[in-house]
Amino acid sequence: KAQLNKLPSDFVPSFFFLSLENTNMSSLFSNGKPNFSLEIPTIKFTKLFINGQFVDSLSGKEFETIDPRSGEVIAKIAEGRKEDIDVAVRAARVAFDDGPWPRMPGAERAKILLKWADLIDQNIEEIAALDTIDAGKLYSFCKAVDIPGVANTLRYYAGAADKIHGEVLKPARELHAYTLMEPIGVVGHIIPWNFPSTMFAAKVAPSLAAGCTMVLKPAEQTPLSALFYAHLAKQAGIPDGVLNIVPGFGATAGAALSSHMDIDKISFTGSTEVGREIMISAARSNLKPVSLELGGKSPLLIFDDADVDKAAELALIGILFNKGEICVAGSRVFVQEGIYDEFEKKLVEKAKAWIVGDPFDPKVQQGPQVDKKQFEKILSYIEHGKKEGATLLTGGKNIGNKGYYIEPTIFSNVKEDMLIAQDEIFGPVMALMKFKTIEEAIKSANNTRYGLAAGIVTKNLDIANTVSRSIRAGIIWINCYFAFGNDIPYGGYKMSGFGRDFGLESLHKYLQVKSVVTPIYNSPWL
Repeated sequence: KAQLNKLPSDFVPSFFFLSLENTNMSSLFSNGKPNFSLEIPTIKFTKLFINGQFVDSLSGKEFETIDPRSGEVIAKIAEGRKEDIDVAVRAARVAFDDGPWPRMPGAERAKILLKWADLIDQNIEEIAALDTIDAGKLYSFCKAVDIPGVANTLRYYAGAADKIHGEVLKPARELHAYTLMEPIGVVGHIIPWNFPSTMFAAKVAPSLAAGCTMVLKPAEQTPLSALFYAHLAKQAGIPDGVLNIVPGFGATAGAALSSHMDIDKISFTGSTEVGREIMISAARSNLKPVSLELGGKSPLLIFDDADVDKAAELALIGILFNKGEICVAGSRVFVQEGIYDEFEKKLVEKAKAWIVGDPFDPKVQQGPQVDKKQFEKILSYIEHGKKEGATLLTGGKNIGNKGYYIEPTIFSNVKEDMLIAQDEIFGPVMALMKFKTIEEAIKSANNTRYGLAAGIVTKNLDIANTVSRSIRAGIIWINCYFAFGNDIPYGGYKMSGFGRDFGLESLHKYLQVKSVVTPIYNSPWL
């Protein structure tokens, strides 16, 4: 198992993951190198990126993007609306119907994607700083994992661009038939604010490799890195109109994109509520296919044979990583009764030692929530937990008078019908529960409308196999958590959505199959 905290300082992983042997957050990300005095970069790109150019919105309106460390304005961003989406879609349509990108050999597309990846590597520190000030993410983590991960996702799909093949068929009649895999067309991407860089790459890289053109709407909370990536894409040689970035709000720009008659597919990551609205818009417009990666309320099941100290560390990071703003957060932790008391004690000790503060400080393990709205939503759920009778073991309050910082919060004595056990809070709030039998654990794990991820901690292979096959979720982690990879498909069951990001499954969702058939005459065989 990779011990990332013991690897050379110049090693850059494509994805971060935690195993029972690798749970030291501070040594993973800081490498002991101070970066707290980093100078915040000048914001260079604040306009819409349409048809290869940075342009003002047609209305001339702007919106503010906020630094969650302080609540202060970072910059004013051009606000894209329906008319701007129309312009961007027209550019993407021309680029698809008449431009070189879909007609280019896959190997040529790959060369451009690889050049783009190299340019990202040359700008890691600046892009990492943008995601830190825009989203409150840990700078050291963005620098070590998120931004290098974008470059490596581009490289992964560059490697697939020239391996898109149909197949020759053998019909039962006098016919010769084969299939073609063709790009689906103009794609609309709508990405969330919690992982602005990772989600940008997860959507853009496979659709570009497939030969599609696109319009991407970043979350209004975090538009800065997407615009910077567009600048580098232009430098890399991606043709004008292939990649268009339109910052704006969901109710205007997002709605216009999902209902547009000339968008051939929508790929969305975000809340279940918005995902439902996107499906409705897609159905009412041109019946465009939709892929959705939505909410989660993921269970982590810890069995009696687990190493209690390591399991407690894994569980804590499973909920506090990225300040709990991650759709696969292990927000429901079920611990078998034989080790429950010891586990709870260790968990609370570790939570109280967790460091919350400025995300540029290498000692900090948790930055601020993304904005005031999310900050207040999390605090309201904490109050719900108290009123419903759960026991607050630690945390539960905001920190300081400036910025959107919240204490790591753990509730015990949680009943499964409580709001804090059913709703996706998207913050550093854990619901801790006890179970007796494997059957009870499986039933509790599945007692949710979501099905995105789950974790299992056990040394027993039979338990691991039984439970992993019994939980209805798109990805199951055994003795690890957040084990993502470019080659590992990721997506949900139930109300966590459908369709997969990453892996070749993601490439295929931007392709469609065409069958070509011709008669054969006087052939000696079929």
